This record gives sequence, structure tokens and C-alpha cells, in this order.
Amino acid sequence: MRRVHYRTDMTDERVDEYKKVNNLTDLEGVEVVQDKKENSTVTTVNVLNEKGEESLSKKIGSYITVDTNDIKYLEDEDENKLVNVISDEIKKLIGSKSKTNLDSVLVVGLGNEYITPDALGPKVVKNINITRHVINLTKSLASSNVRSVSAIMPGVLGTTGIETYEIVKSVVDKIKPDIVIAIDSLASSSMHRIGNTIQLSNTGITPGAGVRNKREGLNEETLNCPVIAIGVPTVVDMATITNEAIDKMVENTKREIRDLENIDDKNLEFFINFFSNEERYNMVANLLNSDSYILTPKEVDDLIEITSSIIGKSINLALDIV
Repeated sequence: MRRVHYRTDMTDERVDEYKKVNNLTDLEGVEVVQDKKENSTVTTVNVLNEKGEESLSKKIGSYITVDTNDIKYLEDEDENKLVNVISDEIKKLIGSKSKTNLDSVLVVGLGNEYITPDALGPKVVKNINITRHVINLTKSLASSNVRSVSAIMPGVLGTTGIETYEIVKSVVDKIKPDIVIAIDSLASSSMHRIGNTIQLSNTGITPGAGVRNKREGLNEETLNCPVIAIGVPTVVDMATITNEAIDKMVENTKREIRDLENIDDKNLEFFINFFSNEERYNMVANLLNSDSYILTPKEVDDLIEITSSIIGKSINLALDIV
């Protein structure tokens, strides 16, 4: 099997890419389930064993993507339906990773709030209903079923001089939450998914992985605490977009070639298939000199505002702190 060098954080995209590169219909060690819920499509990718982990370069666990169309044009009713869907998925992940009496939650907003495509995490934190300080100050007045919810925005290494992991680990060791919910911006391999897809997982997260700036991972092994990750794709690298356009052109050309009656013309198909997807990507990247160019849509500020609000409401609903 050909090893794939992924340029996306989206696990369902990795499944499709691996199967395409290796001409497979099924992927060993990986289970994919798709379901239609309300106005969304929910795709669950379960990485079952080391074989699936190796193929996708994703840890064993569950990865859920919630896709909706034109999220920035949702009416209030449709947005509420989407919030309910995401909230239900968060509850499932929490239930699979934590004890049933979930008393304390730490929400971590990853990213740089001064760079719009990377500001999702900090924006979500501002939409979370924080209760820990209230409970600590009014223990005798607080309801016994109110969860202690706290949140931090650790910033990025370039502005703080401190690794995100070091900050989060210090806070976790001090307040000892039952579970951590980490939110971050992600990278996709397709522009149409920017802002329209929300990914959740119970395996934690590695900040910066999608833009080739990997830091220490935030997961159960490093924090000694279950970590639920929530993210939205906000960027695509330039070479990936170009390569995607070439892929579509190649597929259309193949279809036209297959319809030709002149057998000599069909030699073109061999030429089109001559380069692998990886080789073609590298050629495009070299021609464009685009290894460091990351693209985002012009309406990304609106998308960040909308998705951060939806994720914040979903977390509040899942934790019963609405």
C-alpha cells in the first residue's frame, strides 16, 4: 500500500484519499458510518486498530464530522437543529471517555485570536457559560447538579513564548478537571468544507498539525485526563486547491477519453495516470513555490463568528449549562 502524506485534519477526507491512492473500496481497521440528521450529514469514522491508525495517521478512536450547507445562511430554526445535533455528538463522546458523574470541565480555546482564521478557539470560549468561580464563591447557594465549567485561552507560542501544552498541562494539574474540551481551527483539502463542517473526536488534538506546525499533543496520555477535540476547517493550502482542480480536470478528461473511438487517442489516458497524486502535488507545490501559502475565504470573519457561536451553544447544551 502507498503511504499517504496528508494535508488535511479531516479524518473522513483522509479515508477517501487513502482509498483513492490505493484503489480500495474498504479500509482495513477503519469503520465509516454515515447518517442524515435534521439538516446535517453526520459521518463517523472509527479507527479500530493499529492498522487503521497507520493508514490514516490518526489515533485509535472516534472522529465525527457534521456537514451542513451554507452555514452562514442558516435560519434560526435550522441553526437550533444543528446545535442539537452537535450537542448530541458531544454527549456521546463525553460518555465514551469519562465517568458518568462529570462534575468539572475545562474548555480550552486554542489558536491566535488576532488572526481571524485561527481565532475559532478563543471565540468559542467567549460563548461558554463559565460556572466554576460562581460555584466556588457561593457553594452554599449553588445547585448540587451544576457542573463546574472553566475555560482558558492559552494563546500561541509566538505571542506568549510558552508552549500551549505547558500552559494547559499546568492548569489541568492545578484544577484537575474530569474532562478537557479543546477547540481549534483545522485544515481541509477542499474549499467547499471551509466553515461548513465541524469535526469532533475523543482522541485529543495536536495544535498546528494541519499547517505543518505541529506542537505537543493535548490528549489523555499527555494530560492524564480525557480530551474531547472540536474543530472547524478554516484554511486550505494553495497547492492542495490547485491539485484538487487538476484532479477534477483529469477525471473529466478520462471520461471523455473513454468515449473516444480512436484507440490511439486512448494512449492519452496512460499519460494522465502516469503521475501519482503525491507526485502531482509535489510538482504543483514546486511550480507555485507555495509550500508556505495557506488560503482562506474572504468571508472567514463571518464564518468564525457563526461557527464559534454554534459550537459554544452546543457545548453549553451538552453540559446542561444553558
